[in-house]
Amino acid sequence: MAPSHVQPGAPQEPSADRRLSTLVRHLLPSSPRRTAAEDSSATLESSPTMASQGCSVFAGLAQAPEDPILGVTVAFNKDPSPNKVNLGVGAYRTEEGKPLVLNVVRRAEQMLVNDPTRYKEYLPITGLADFNKLSAKLIFGADSPAIQENRVATVQCLSGTGSLRVGGEFLGRHYHERTIYIPQPTWGNHVKVFALSGLTVKTYRYYDPATRGLDLKGFLEDLSSAPTGAIVLLHACAHNPTGVDPTIDEWEQIRQLMRSKSMLPFFDSAYQGFASGNLDKDAQSVRMFVADGGELLMAQSYAKNMGLYGERVGALSIVCGSADVAGRVESQLKLVTRPMISSPPLHGASIVATILKDSEMYHEWTVELKAMADRIISMRQQLFDALKARGTPGDWSHIIKQIGMFTFTGLTSEQVAFMRQEYHIYMTSDGRISMAGLNAKNVNQLADAIHAAVTQLK
Repeated sequence: MAPSHVQPGAPQEPSADRRLSTLVRHLLPSSPRRTAAEDSSATLESSPTMASQGCSVFAGLAQAPEDPILGVTVAFNKDPSPNKVNLGVGAYRTEEGKPLVLNVVRRAEQMLVNDPTRYKEYLPITGLADFNKLSAKLIFGADSPAIQENRVATVQCLSGTGSLRVGGEFLGRHYHERTIYIPQPTWGNHVKVFALSGLTVKTYRYYDPATRGLDLKGFLEDLSSAPTGAIVLLHACAHNPTGVDPTIDEWEQIRQLMRSKSMLPFFDSAYQGFASGNLDKDAQSVRMFVADGGELLMAQSYAKNMGLYGERVGALSIVCGSADVAGRVESQLKLVTRPMISSPPLHGASIVATILKDSEMYHEWTVELKAMADRIISMRQQLFDALKARGTPGDWSHIIKQIGMFTFTGLTSEQVAFMRQEYHIYMTSDGRISMAGLNAKNVNQLADAIHAAVTQLK
């Protein structure tokens, strides 16, 4: 007798065991047809791709190398020495060598937590509107003609890296020139970000090892020979990894050349306010390019200047020729962002917006920001003085001439390896050190190590 809910003669659903055996038959490599009895005895464990048998479809993968920057911290963590020093990490440290959460950031977070009207719904694809408006105002200036004329399209992104990635993919889809010129050297991730965005990456000369300063002649020569309309990546301030920035006069020469060749500037601003301690001063290069009425892209990050490293807070702004174009650009940026991250995260952007729109909190932020910048500047002077006191061979004045979180020491990879082995001091192999990792307790240890490396390894 069929169950009452099944119509007489209607096909019955196969049992769970039967469905499982059918699935196994489709998953396994083709073989001669088996009997129903053989099918019913088959189990998923017979699949050669199952992890339970110790195999994996990914077994052929090679071990990927450590990231050259993040790998420094991995090696540092494995070192049992109590005197080890990590100068590779690109994050601020206090005089005690501890991570810092700004007081104003804690205040903003507490306000957000205590606000009963807040919710956790998705943001629009473009992100938090207040955050976008305030971010553009911060970098371009409150009186920027581009903002007043509604010529800026801004979208919230995942910190500076995400902003560069979205901007790169937008250009790969919509800009007529697919080659981007980046400084040599530059932040290691720039090459990968833009290459995966569909752009061809080339370099222009930037750093002069002989002077440990800017190679302006090479810079201008390389841009002069680049194609008309090429994209050019520029560090807004505190160039990473060298700490070498053009002067205002040099920026003007760069601007004139780029505009004469209709090149498209793509600024990376990771250190506004963190370099000199002054937000407006650190934005001067960008504002020069906006003031001439031309177009540009701007990637912003709040990792350093608000200490929001793990919150991944950033923005991409594109200054356009008109408000109408800016509207269409924004519409296309949505199409880039949507399949990439759907919509950006809420919390970090809310912290930034809370601080930027409150005059008292904004002022408190600038005070804390300057204190961080001043400590780094002080460590530059202390390191320079320590090397001078030891009579370390060479001219080390570049340490106090460079600016921002990083110093390009000029040390060779062999000297870097020696300092790691003998003094437990960790930095990237190109000799870049994070000045924020220095303090009164370890600056002499670093000076001793540099002195030994320079005198023992020519």
